[in-house]
Amino acid sequence: MSERIVITQDMIRLYDEYTHLTLDRRGFMEKLGKLAGSSAAAAAIVPLIEARQAQAAIVEAGDDRLETSTVEFPGDGGTMKGYLVRPKSATGPLPAVMVIHENRGLNGHIEDVARRLALEGFLVLAPDFLSPAGGTPTDEDKAREMIGALDRVKAVGNAVAAATFLRGHEGGNGKSGSIGFCWGGGLSLQTAVADPGLGAAVSYYGAQPAAEQVAAIKAPLLLHYAGLDDRINAGIPVFEAALKEAGKTYELHTYPGVNHAFNNDTSAARYDKAAADLAWKRTVDFLKSHLA
Repeated sequence: MSERIVITQDMIRLYDEYTHLTLDRRGFMEKLGKLAGSSAAAAAIVPLIEARQAQAAIVEAGDDRLETSTVEFPGDGGTMKGYLVRPKSATGPLPAVMVIHENRGLNGHIEDVARRLALEGFLVLAPDFLSPAGGTPTDEDKAREMIGALDRVKAVGNAVAAATFLRGHEGGNGKSGSIGFCWGGGLSLQTAVADPGLGAAVSYYGAQPAAEQVAAIKAPLLLHYAGLDDRINAGIPVFEAALKEAGKTYELHTYPGVNHAFNNDTSAARYDKAAADLAWKRTVDFLKSHLA
């Protein structure tokens, strides 16, 4: 009889260190092996913690309720590409939303999120922020390296360009918002700092702007945080104090007992369906209330 695999919070924190900080793959596997008791146990645990892009989509790519296309638009110093989705049933202009990917680039999971949002009645663009570097590779470790090498100022400029593109799109109603996850959650908030025309910004467990940047934010914010995400949550008190002092419109929700990336259904160990469903409902309602 096979031994039951037990994933501890220390293992999940270790994975977070590997994917977001400075730990390399070899160091991650060595440390995970020590926590798991053996390298074989570590190898069995990894697929349960990391995102698995082969996981079935919630809304399949060929869903006949949707129109999808790859589009190009002018970015900050070059051409950007993205995945554009809209519901076929739309009879008029739609509120438009940019979906910003995690630090793995534009992959099948984020395209799935874009399709889910389109079915809620939005025109949705998921830009590939690795477009300037040739596009998102299939190797996720390589994609993380490429994200880490991006010029942050240009990435923000490209996000503003995407939001501006959506505001001018013939299928949109002239309003655009943003929603981002992890790396994209931080970029969604930086877009709110840099783009006074943004109508709403949603951040899932994203790094917060500096307190001195808050005054520039015009868009209402919806902030989702994971209760166990000590790394990102450390920035909440200063950020929220600045939001209050500046009189900004925001909603902040912390979901107890869940991990960073709780919305990502391709990661068995970190996904939390109850938290993800509640955050999604709040997100859709928030975007509709501010962009419709």
